[in-house]
Amino acid sequence: MSVDTPRRIVLLRHAKADWPQVSDHERPLAERGRSDAPVAGRKLAETGIGFDLALCSTAVRTRETWKLAVQELPERPRTVYEDRLYEASLGELIALLNDVPDEVSDLLVIGHNPGMHALADALAGRAEGDTATRMNRSGFPTSAFAVLTFDGSWKSVEHGVGSLVGFWTPHD
Repeated sequence: MSVDTPRRIVLLRHAKADWPQVSDHERPLAERGRSDAPVAGRKLAETGIGFDLALCSTAVRTRETWKLAVQELPERPRTVYEDRLYEASLGELIALLNDVPDEVSDLLVIGHNPGMHALADALAGRAEGDTATRMNRSGFPTSAFAVLTFDGSWKSVEHGVGSLVGFWTPHD
């Protein structure tokens, strides 16, 4: 696959988590999260994107979100549970994207805020219609996802490289 191949990145924030007396990494989904995650999965399926790879944080709430959402996709992509997604800074998230193999054209990242919002905002040099306004107004709630496109190698991912072409939230 050429490094000039059009690529898509979908950034999915985990579904609503509960607050039991466990470490933050071990927090499970709340009831609302368990109902929103499959809806997000159906909306991901409606995008028509056939993901080559899913990178999912190792936190319980992201793994549970992915387990419920992926059941709604027509095909399960190869999934890598990535420790570096948990509590990642913007720079760490961009470095993680720079490590994606160039044979991947469509990537799904299941992570956390503020990272997912910051990454979508940083990568979006352009935006279609009112997608950026809607994303920034909503604050990137749980189960929301942003769709970005860019041309080039994953090693070239940096601020402003992409176009924000879609944004969805479960409770508009």
